[in-house]
Amino acid sequence: MKIICTKSNLAKGVSIVSKAVPSKTTMPILECILIDASTDIIRLTANDMELGIETSIDGEIIERGIIALNARIFSEIVRKLPDSEIVIETQGENQALITCEKAKFNIAAQPGDDFSYLPVVEKDDFITVSEFTLKEVIRQTIFSIADSDTNKMMTGELFEIGENILKVVSLDGHRISIRKIELKYSYSPKKVIVPGKTLQEISKIIGGEAGADVDISFTKNHIVFEFDRTVVVSRLIEGEYFRIDQMLSSDYETKVRINKRELLDCIDRATLLIKEGDKKPIIIDIKDESMEFKIKSQIGSMDEEIFCMKEGKDLLIGFNPKFLIDALRVIDDEEVDLYFMNAKAPCFIKDEEQRYIYLILPVNFNAAV
Repeated sequence: MKIICTKSNLAKGVSIVSKAVPSKTTMPILECILIDASTDIIRLTANDMELGIETSIDGEIIERGIIALNARIFSEIVRKLPDSEIVIETQGENQALITCEKAKFNIAAQPGDDFSYLPVVEKDDFITVSEFTLKEVIRQTIFSIADSDTNKMMTGELFEIGENILKVVSLDGHRISIRKIELKYSYSPKKVIVPGKTLQEISKIIGGEAGADVDISFTKNHIVFEFDRTVVVSRLIEGEYFRIDQMLSSDYETKVRINKRELLDCIDRATLLIKEGDKKPIIIDIKDESMEFKIKSQIGSMDEEIFCMKEGKDLLIGFNPKFLIDALRVIDDEEVDLYFMNAKAPCFIKDEEQRYIYLILPVNFNAAV
């Protein structure tokens, strides 16, 4: 094999597929990036058996072939080479020569035949969304997946399709995030659970342009994202997702409409008095035309009042301030509506059309008052 391509094209391709290289593995071949120039297209692939990414790059194929190179070494070499044309050629099955201007690297390689290719997925069943929409939906929900693998379901997001609506749901036991997107066409019903890691990597790769589309295909065990010149294949999380509808209620005894920026800034200021890892709640006292925010910690205390429009009963309630901040940061509306039942029931932040719903559980604050 012998190929020539610019550093910028190669670096971009390597950066994309590197996201599917495992940090730890007992299989050395999975630590590699596959360079496939066996056809008229140069393809780069990485696969950790849960997530696989393939992208094609522009370049000249002098001699067809296929080779696997250690991802960490290869990406570092490419990153530090001059901004010029790079030549990659194989020397037998176990060596590769990388040349750029006067720099030459001779590194160990592995035969491409040993590499685990991406599973072939028939693209019969797919939906189309814009890159911008997909990137936004991930941004507006990904923060409320669980970090630990204690409950595998909570580390993923539910993608539920019903007619022309895509509903994306995430939860971590303390909060729920829901986004509903209107699709251009109607589709048959479908529910899949997509790993959060996959969505985080997708969000980093896609450009986020409104005019560029992403095709999302489904099989029993996999989800496939196709965009630009890249294919991402991910294994799905098996099982049935939580019954979210049972947790959602339209009843409320207190409704507050408030300026989102003022609310976010106030809670953000309150967190200045909380050390990392400290679980001090922010206490909210809701009265006619005002919300009073109080927080008390070892560092000090803070008290601030914001104007609001209230319907219903007065209420004193406490929350983890981080959960409120995470939700408010991803809402683009100028004003937000908050719905409360009582001091021990969840708060709902949602718009009238319910394009977004954020449910946040309150915390017991008796000790903090």
